[in-house]
Amino acid sequence: MAQLLVELGATLIDTDKIARQLTEPAGLAIGVLAREFGADLIGPDGALDRSRMRALVFADNGAKQRLEAILHPLIGLETERQADAAADAPAIVFDVPLLVESGRWRAKVDKLLVVDCREGTQIERVVRRAGWTAEAAQAVLASQASRRQRRASADAVIFNDAIDLPALATEVRAVWLAWSAAP
Repeated sequence: MAQLLVELGATLIDTDKIARQLTEPAGLAIGVLAREFGADLIGPDGALDRSRMRALVFADNGAKQRLEAILHPLIGLETERQADAAADAPAIVFDVPLLVESGRWRAKVDKLLVVDCREGTQIERVVRRAGWTAEAAQAVLASQASRRQRRASADAVIFNDAIDLPALATEVRAVWLAWSAAP
């Protein structure tokens, strides 16, 4: 969906991509993460072993807080750097997977679009895309804002449960046009 908005003229700032860059080999966060959590959470390639870290943060809430204390400020700095660089763009789209959970993002954006689907569909998609077990996907979803919370925070919601990509593109274009025409 974010790519559709880029095709319509928006500049994309993807916070999940920024997080992955920070935790890849020689990423800015690698040294701090190795010191905080141990070198065994860094893979042989020099990147964060995301599956081991995921297991740790779901077993230990303190580890999740320590991880977020390291990554969130770095993600915020890079996000602001990219936003400043795109200041002249007709629109900036922030793709923020945990926007509602952060508690601070909603005030930073003019409009919020949520693409929603049933939880079962979401679990199926995560299993297919990431290769996780259904139980792991369900555990991650349980730690996030509920569908109700995400929809309640949105200015527009696209229900993407049983529609194909062309139909999704049509809905995204409709939101883009409506928002672009608004004063």
